[in-house]
Amino acid sequence: MWQGADLSADVGYYGPLPRARVGDMEHTTSPRAGVICIIDDDEDVRLALEGFLRATGYQVRCFASPDEFLQSSEDASCLILDVRLKDADGLDFQEQLLKSEIAIPVILMTGYGDIPMTVRGMKAGAVDFLPKPVAEANLLAAIEEAIARDTQLRRQNEEHRSLQASYDNLTPREREVMGLVSAGLMNKQVAGRLGLSEITVKIHRGQVMRKMRAQSLADLVRMAEALGVRDTASTRYPGSG
Repeated sequence: MWQGADLSADVGYYGPLPRARVGDMEHTTSPRAGVICIIDDDEDVRLALEGFLRATGYQVRCFASPDEFLQSSEDASCLILDVRLKDADGLDFQEQLLKSEIAIPVILMTGYGDIPMTVRGMKAGAVDFLPKPVAEANLLAAIEEAIARDTQLRRQNEEHRSLQASYDNLTPREREVMGLVSAGLMNKQVAGRLGLSEITVKIHRGQVMRKMRAQSLADLVRMAEALGVRDTASTRYPGSG
C-alpha cells in the first residue's frame, strides 16, 4: 500500500531524497512544462503521485483505467502507467497505443516486474520501467526524458503539417514536377515525360521551390521523401534501378 508523500521532509513512499537534490532538479526544469497523466487502479497510489508531481510544478491528471485516459488524453505529454491494473494489462494497453499511433511517451511501473516484462515494455518504446517503490529522483528523471521526447515529436509533427500544407498549395502539375525532379530527372527529361517544353518545366520547378520554401534541390528531395511523394519509379538514367 502506498503512503502519502511527506514533501516537507522530502520523504514519501518513493523513499528519502535529499532536499538539495530535489531543489537542483526543480531548478533545472523550472518552470515545468507538460501534462503528466497517471493510470493506476489504486487510489492511494494516484493521490501520492499526483501530490508529489504537483508539488514539483507539473500539471497532473489521474485515471483509474485506460478507458478513462482515452477520453481526455489529447494534450498529454507523458503517461505513467501501472503494469498490473484491475481490469486491464498495462503492457497490452501500451502496445494498443503504439498500434493506434497515439504517440505519447510511456513510463511503466510495477511492484511485480520481471525481466521478460521489462524487455517487452522497453521494446514497445517505454521511456523507463520503474519498480515500486519508485525513487523520486528516478521518477523525475524519467518524466524529464519523456517530456523531451514529447517536445521533439510535437515539433516534428508541426514541421510535417507545415510541409504538407505547402505541398497542398501546389498545382497538380507542380506536384508532378516535384515528384520527378526529386527523383533526379533533369529538366529536359521531365519535359519529355510530361509532354512540356523545357522552359515550362523550369517555370514549374521555380514555383515548386518557392512554394515549398526549398533552399536547394537536396532540400526539395528531403521534403519529397518526408511527404512520400518522390517518384521512385523514375530515374535519370534509363534502365537503371
